[in-house]
Amino acid sequence: MTLVILLGAPGAGKSTVGALLARELKLAFIDTDKEVEKIAGKSVSQIFVDDGEDSFRALEIVVLESQISATDTVLSLGGGAPISPTAQTLLKNSKSVKFFLDVSLSVAAPRVGFNRDRPLLLGNPRAQWQSLLDKRRPIYEDVADHCIRVDALKTSAIVTQIVDLLK
Repeated sequence: MTLVILLGAPGAGKSTVGALLARELKLAFIDTDKEVEKIAGKSVSQIFVDDGEDSFRALEIVVLESQISATDTVLSLGGGAPISPTAQTLLKNSKSVKFFLDVSLSVAAPRVGFNRDRPLLLGNPRAQWQSLLDKRRPIYEDVADHCIRVDALKTSAIVTQIVDLLK
């Protein structure tokens, strides 16, 4: 088995789907945000507050570089992880299979909980989320091998669809 990478906006279900997919395929599961937190010794939101977005993005690249050649792994990327040219090159040149979990604002909103601590969604979180997705969608579509519209699907159905596409 190869490396399976999940990407998409906050609230797309990357971590939830990734954990279930890894269990289904009997693979390791890695969430880049959790790995960044381990390296930094603090939460993503605290990294943004203490060190800024650039420091967070640099740590994301470190994690991506360390995992991009992994096998037998499902890797869930943070929503902004693929945005840098370096990350895009790593993703495009990898032998991984990449899935863009495409979600609408109306489905993502209750999942994300816009009242929670999300540094890039301060101010008007719904407008900020939509703006981020509008900017990132072309990147997600460009680096992904497959796009799955997740709005009407249960987690188990998304996993089944990914498993079928991997065959």
